[in-house]
Amino acid sequence: MNRQELISEIKRKRSFLCVGLDTDLKKIPKHLLACEDPIFEFNKQIIDATKDYCVAYKPNIAFYEALGKKGWWSLEKTLNYIPDNIFTIADAKRGDIGNTTNYYAQSFFDTYDFDSLTVAPYMGHDTVEPYLEYKNKWVILLGLTSNAGALDFQLQKLHDNTFVFEKVLSLSKEWGTDENMMYVIGATKAEMLQKVRAIVPNHFLLIPGVGAQGGSLEKVAQYGLNKDVGLLVNSSRGIIYAGNEEDFAIKAGQKAKEIQQQMEEVLKQREII
Repeated sequence: MNRQELISEIKRKRSFLCVGLDTDLKKIPKHLLACEDPIFEFNKQIIDATKDYCVAYKPNIAFYEALGKKGWWSLEKTLNYIPDNIFTIADAKRGDIGNTTNYYAQSFFDTYDFDSLTVAPYMGHDTVEPYLEYKNKWVILLGLTSNAGALDFQLQKLHDNTFVFEKVLSLSKEWGTDENMMYVIGATKAEMLQKVRAIVPNHFLLIPGVGAQGGSLEKVAQYGLNKDVGLLVNSSRGIIYAGNEEDFAIKAGQKAKEIQQQMEEVLKQREII
């Protein structure tokens, strides 16, 4: 999916919601465990209930690869079930050099045909370049994350009084363009979005942390929106585990619709739609 297709879908649905498919066998409704493939059955019902309200799905790869070959089969079936007009994100946070990176790119962009892949940038440009060679595919670089450990490196000050994450953004934006590169910026760091937008005003930002992690949609929109919206705000647990009984998908759909309506109001207020 290219940039204009993504923007068109955002404006058509009046939504910049990404649903995280962090599907955990320990958390899905118990009645699904009798299914041949409980993970896929859960994801299928979640997708059916939320596809009208979101513009992206983000399976966290760890939840699937931990289950071995069955997990990879569940992931492949899930990916094939997602409608073609919805952006797909492989949340794998890969980061390695040389031939290894080439095979990661082949895995997620050829074998599984995801639209995008999250990548850790801290080994430098040569670990990112192979992903950028794929047409209409996206690298989503970790910029500033929501976890407490972000303080260890990302928010350390350099000699010029800028943060490490600012240096990462400044350097990496030269590797690709706003047509093939996005950044992960945690919603709980919303006050930093002004600094982020000063460096990458036109890039899309993937914003995790809204909902269960305590991030504020209003603050993210206030500081992060640009003329093309430029945001994919992710909610995982807050949507997919909104219910844990047989009506779990209905409740997930209700929660996704609630967030979509909030996003629509934000876009109207900013006169973007």
